[in-house]
Amino acid sequence: MEMDVNYLLHRQQMSMIRAQSSRSDKGRDAYESLAQSYTERIDAYRRENERLIIHAH
Repeated sequence: MEMDVNYLLHRQQMSMIRAQSSRSDKGRDAYESLAQSYTERIDAYRRENERLIIHAH
């Protein structure tokens, strides 16, 4: 599945900004959880691309 990593990076950053500016613990936790899920997807994308590059050489 093709991913737009720039979109994921943007969403991660926005979630982190919203977590920092959240007035409630519940809201902050929700945005931090979203940021973490984007981080995991970005990391998976990078690992997959790294694997593909290594195999190409």
